[in-house]
Amino acid sequence: MDNAKPVSTPMSSSVQLDKDPKRKFVDQKKFRGIIRSLLYLTASRPDIMFSVCLCARFQSDSKESHLTAVKRILRYMLGTQNLGIWYPKFSSSFEIIGYSDSDFAGCRVGRKSTSKTCQFIGNSLVSWSSRK
Repeated sequence: MDNAKPVSTPMSSSVQLDKDPKRKFVDQKKFRGIIRSLLYLTASRPDIMFSVCLCARFQSDSKESHLTAVKRILRYMLGTQNLGIWYPKFSSSFEIIGYSDSDFAGCRVGRKSTSKTCQFIGNSLVSWSSRK
């Protein structure tokens, strides 16, 4: 991936990951290692949280389509190296604001929903999650 082109989003909106029985298997050790590193990065990069968690569901049965999705996240990270979380020293507001979102049976494999939340104090993101 030395000559990879950066992309503007971590995952295409048209991607539908599933078990994909017709595709070839990929090296699970390599796939899990990449997922492990990306999960670590979600502590400071909430913009990749949903995409990484979606790909992490297929660690035990990883196929080429899953590795392609993970490589897209890496290409996104390549183009957004300067993004991260910033907490200002002084905040003019200590208002707590929370947002949540959910899809209805969005998982094509188990028909389970995914919920996502994020909480702000003032303009600073302090907590986020994505759960199936």
